Amino acid sequence: MTLFNGVYPFYLQQRKHFVFDVSTIIVIIVFLTFAATFLLIIPGIRGRARLYWIFRVLLSLVVGVVIVAVQFTGDWESGWVTANTSYKSFSSVMVKADIGLHVGLAGVNVTLLGNPVNQVNETIDYNEHFAWSFDADYDHSYSEGLEKGLPSPILYVAEKFTTESPCNMHRQYRISGHYASATLWVAFCTWLISNMLFSMPVLIYGGYMVLTTGAFMIFSLLSFSTVRNSLICPIQFGTASLLIDYGGSFWLTLVIGLLCFVAGIAIVVLHYFNPDLLKTFFDLHEVRTEDCQEMTEVYINPQFMSNTQSPPQPSRIISSGM
Repeated sequence: MTLFNGVYPFYLQQRKHFVFDVSTIIVIIVFLTFAATFLLIIPGIRGRARLYWIFRVLLSLVVGVVIVAVQFTGDWESGWVTANTSYKSFSSVMVKADIGLHVGLAGVNVTLLGNPVNQVNETIDYNEHFAWSFDADYDHSYSEGLEKGLPSPILYVAEKFTTESPCNMHRQYRISGHYASATLWVAFCTWLISNMLFSMPVLIYGGYMVLTTGAFMIFSLLSFSTVRNSLICPIQFGTASLLIDYGGSFWLTLVIGLLCFVAGIAIVVLHYFNPDLLKTFFDLHEVRTEDCQEMTEVYINPQFMSNTQSPPQPSRIISSGM
C-alpha cells in the first residue's frame, strides 16, 4: 500500500484463499496421516491381499477426504472477467484488472488482480472473503469492507449478495449451500458406517451403504444446483459481464459420487454372482479357512480315550443255593 494524501486508503483485511484455506489443509493433513499410518502395515500383509488392501484403504480415504474437504472450499462456482473499472470510490482513476467471483457453501470470495499488478503506484492484489455461515453475518462483513475502504469492484460484487440487495442472491445461495452441506455430512456418516460393515462378514450391507453415500453426494449437488433455476442478477463492468459456472469442488464431488455408485453396484453384483471373489478381495475367505483349521485342532484327554476304547466287562451273577 502507498500513501494517499498522507494516509493509508486501505487497511489490512483477513483473507481466505478461494480454493484452499486453513481448514481444508488441516483436513487433507489428517487424512494423509491416516493413509501413512495404514501404509505402514503393508509389509505384514502377504500375497495379493496386499494389493487388495492398499486399493480398498486408499479408495476409502479419497472418498472421505473429498466429502469433508469440499465443505470448506470456495470454488463450487467460479467466474472471471477482465475489465477497465474504477479503483476507488469518488475517484475517476481507471485500472485494468481481472475480477473473480468464487462461491462456496459458506460464503463468497471476491478477487481483484491488476493487469499488470502494479498500477497507480499500488499493488492491486486482493482476495476478500464474505461468509454467510450460522456464526457469521454477511451484511456485517460487507459493512466492515466499506469501513476499511476496499476497492470499488470488490464492494460492487459483494453488494450483490447482501440481504438488502434486490437480486435476492444471498437467500438463494445461503439456503442451497446449507442443504448441500447437511447432505454431505450425512454422506460422511454413511461412509463411516460402510467402512465398519466391510470389516465384518456382511459385505452386501457395506455395498448398500456405499450406494447411499453416493446418493447423498448427488443430493448435495442437486441442492446446490437449485440456484440455477432462479434469475441470477447480472454483474456488469462496462460492456464486460462476470459470468460464473460450476467450479472444481462441484465436479470433484460429482466424480466421487459416481465412483461410489460404481463401487457399490460392483459389490452388490459380486455378492450375488461371485461371492468367493468378493470375499477374496476383502480378505475374508482366508480368515474363515484359518478359523476352520484352528477349530480342527482339538485337545483330547488320552485317559478319556483309553477308557472309551476298552470294552465294558460283563457283570457276573452269583447265585446262592437254597
